[in-house]
Amino acid sequence: MSDTPELEFTGERFTPECVREMAYEHWHRYAWASRLVAGRRVVDAACGEGYGSAMLCQHAASVIGFDLDQESIDHADRRYQASNLEFRQADCTRLPLADASVDVVVSFETLEHLEAQDALLAEFRRVLTPDGFLLLSSPDRKTYSDETGYDNPFHVRELYRDELESLLGRHFPAYRLFGQKLVFVSAVWALEGAGTAEWLVSAEQSVASGPRPTYPPLYFMAVAAAKPELLPDAASCSLFGDREESVYAHYNEEIRKHIRAGQLLAERDAEIAELRARLERG
Repeated sequence: MSDTPELEFTGERFTPECVREMAYEHWHRYAWASRLVAGRRVVDAACGEGYGSAMLCQHAASVIGFDLDQESIDHADRRYQASNLEFRQADCTRLPLADASVDVVVSFETLEHLEAQDALLAEFRRVLTPDGFLLLSSPDRKTYSDETGYDNPFHVRELYRDELESLLGRHFPAYRLFGQKLVFVSAVWALEGAGTAEWLVSAEQSVASGPRPTYPPLYFMAVAAAKPELLPDAASCSLFGDREESVYAHYNEEIRKHIRAGQLLAERDAEIAELRARLERG
């Protein structure tokens, strides 16, 4: 990464200067994808600021980041430079690429920004080799918007799970869905050797055990290909964190602020009580 000034955050595109919860969501997607694209020719469709393309190129044979916004492309071109990385301005429903010319298309948080969703996936299928695959993410309309009452002004068409599956199935006969959500958990791991993963979720003084959590995801992530045997071998459970533990550190700092605020209120109440007692004593 160069010393190029950061791109202004408008809410439409993530920038790596964003921290904590939003950073975890976006960085995790690309960290997850990076493990699946080793040695392959990759397109990062709607690459935005370019940080994800730069992460992918550390593992891929080559990466081309496409985005409709020329300012984002110019910024990415200045900030991220590598011999196997390039950025181009283009509409992702009309990529300037030959048929069957790339091995992987990565498209995170793009689908919901377009009305022409079938055209987008048809274009991805066109540029992929017969044995290539797609990595895609998009919010679950039910948990992201319906249950929260949140209306993202940059989203054109969010999908429910059945709508996403129907869309994927029209263009990719084989697909596998994953869920993503920022959760607060206690982690236990083996310090030596390998093992299996389990999810323990408590509710009403009982604990449910299973291979996946029982609460719904906030985002869907999908791998899609022409045949089941072409789907990449993605881990069934992927965890992401930063060494600074920024979300946890922020949580602790907020708790300290609340405790201190409570102490100040208690001190103030004690002072008020003492003043009233003095007034009553005359």
